Amino acid sequence: MGLSHINEKGYARMVDVSEKEDTVRLARAQAVVCMQPETLIMIRDGAIKKGDVLAVAQVAGIMGAKQTSQIIPMCHPLSLSGVDMDFELDETESSIVITSQVKTTGKTGVEMEALTAVSIAALTIYDMCKAVDRWMKITDIRLLEKSGGKSGHLVYGNQ
Repeated sequence: MGLSHINEKGYARMVDVSEKEDTVRLARAQAVVCMQPETLIMIRDGAIKKGDVLAVAQVAGIMGAKQTSQIIPMCHPLSLSGVDMDFELDETESSIVITSQVKTTGKTGVEMEALTAVSIAALTIYDMCKAVDRWMKITDIRLLEKSGGKSGHLVYGNQ
């Protein structure tokens, strides 16, 4: 089985999805930002000098999802019908768990948009907090769930 992003001459291409059926597509993704406990407290208390870290990261994640086809070469430009971001502060692990949910109706999935959303949100948290915690770590960027299209509904861990 060949790779769908490679043409018969061995060159990269964007896959032709024109014959695929339009279906409702949904994807959820996650990223985790680990930090010093003091940094998490500053974020929670609104004490980061650059502003409201989670509000800015939320907008950045949404913007990232909308711009995915401009930064990932083989992604199709999609008309997204919804992007939602969630941030869970985990004081036990001194981390922020970021979750995105992206939805569209179309011929191709929104996994890359969901993954881009959490990645950009995580990078935004890092950028806004690096002055107080240069050694934050971004981990566990992964797809949690996808639905729509031929493969149907898939949930991470249920393979």
